[in-house]
Amino acid sequence: MSDETPAVPARQDPHGEPHQEPHEGPLGNRLNRLRAAVLGANDGVVSTAGLVVGVAGATDSRGTLLTAGLAGLLAGSMSMAAGEYVSVSTQRDSERAALALERTELAVAPQAELDELTGLLEGKGLTRELAREVAEQLTEHDALRAHAEVELGIDPDELTSAWQAAGASFLAFTAGSLLPLLAIVLPPAHLRLAVTVVAVLAALVLCGWGSARMGDAPAGRAVLRNAAGGALAMAVTYAAGSLLGAAGV
Repeated sequence: MSDETPAVPARQDPHGEPHQEPHEGPLGNRLNRLRAAVLGANDGVVSTAGLVVGVAGATDSRGTLLTAGLAGLLAGSMSMAAGEYVSVSTQRDSERAALALERTELAVAPQAELDELTGLLEGKGLTRELAREVAEQLTEHDALRAHAEVELGIDPDELTSAWQAAGASFLAFTAGSLLPLLAIVLPPAHLRLAVTVVAVLAALVLCGWGSARMGDAPAGRAVLRNAAGGALAMAVTYAAGSLLGAAGV
């Protein structure tokens, strides 16, 4: 009999290409962060594009467009960062509170907690005997981690970081905002609008494709939704800016 460890079989992905599943880290957390970065950049592209295109409908002053674009970039990135910080801080506080409660329950009623863990494992498809054996081994190894992961869905060593989330949102939104800002102020006046629309739609197509790939969803539909939403936003703000400019506001 060979002593070699059998290779992990390759799994077919939705696109028909075999790949090895990574097991070296919290993949779900990394994908969530990457998805948040793509969506943050997408928000930066759409909101800043809508702002500068709207202003361009009222004036062709490069200084005014730059001022409006920078104001939108800073306001949007700070708002995204602050919102993400508050949201993730609340989530982290909830996770800590849940872990503290679980720690107390383990100290006060360890047998009841062992029974609870057994029931949870049994609910995942294990037989009663195997669930009990696994629960006992997990409890002996690290009771708090076992309950945190099985009962609460929390990794005690991977609690969300509010500062990291805020920083990532700030950078993603800023990166997305820079594209329409530069596209509206750098070209000659007669090309600004066309360059901005083309650049923004290209960026939205890329963001839609990226988000679809990360979610194993059909890319065509996601790209179409993303591009159509951005085009509609620019059309509405440009029309509003044109009307206000024509009215002399």
